[in-house]
Amino acid sequence: MILESLSPFALAYCVVALLLAYGLRGSTGFGGALGMALLVVVIPIKTVVPAWTLLSIASSVAILGHDRRHIAWREVIPFLPWCMLGIAAGLYVFTALDARTLANGLGVVVFLYAVYALWSTYRAASGWQVPARLLSSVSGIVSGAVGTIFGTMATPFFVMYLEARKLAKHAFRATMSAMLLALAVVRGVGYYAVGEFTRDALIVFAAAFPVMLIGIYIGNRIHLDIAELAFKRLVGVTLLACSVPLLLK
Repeated sequence: MILESLSPFALAYCVVALLLAYGLRGSTGFGGALGMALLVVVIPIKTVVPAWTLLSIASSVAILGHDRRHIAWREVIPFLPWCMLGIAAGLYVFTALDARTLANGLGVVVFLYAVYALWSTYRAASGWQVPARLLSSVSGIVSGAVGTIFGTMATPFFVMYLEARKLAKHAFRATMSAMLLALAVVRGVGYYAVGEFTRDALIVFAAAFPVMLIGIYIGNRIHLDIAELAFKRLVGVTLLACSVPLLLK
């Protein structure tokens, strides 16, 4: 069994990673990229991705329990068809590649995003914006594909899209969770259809579920006293560090 193969230190590491990821998810609406990158260091990616999909569904439902009235449906609906196309492509790639290649690929994606996130905190904001229709289609396809292949990293593309729509804080968080829920449900159906929900994946989900709820509870009630710029740089550095063991797998 997968959990029996982990040392006490590795199990404690997983608990901390889940609390950190879902604490961020509860307070900001996202945080999956960090949690996934941390877990894949000690648990095979082919096991983590399906389990993380079930956790994404559960966490989104928990967050939307009291935020659903803030969902900006007019922003979600045009985005979904493009996301479905990306999911179909991502499912094919996920089943075709082996675990080591997927872990290395996740390392590359996390590394590139971390570099971009850090770089963006040091540059002046640009007045140029991508046309809304182009942003919707590109971010939809890419988020669907990347999210299905790696189980995470769809969030940055959701953020790009929603920030361009200039939503208020509560609407941003609720709409983000609604989009993550839709993505997780559809890709979950895809994983089930191709037999990726293994016994180990279900065991990891069952063990992580209560920790996820605690993380969301904490995130809903605790707001870190840290400037937004410093927070972004901290997340960027953490992701950069997480990418190294994935690249070396």
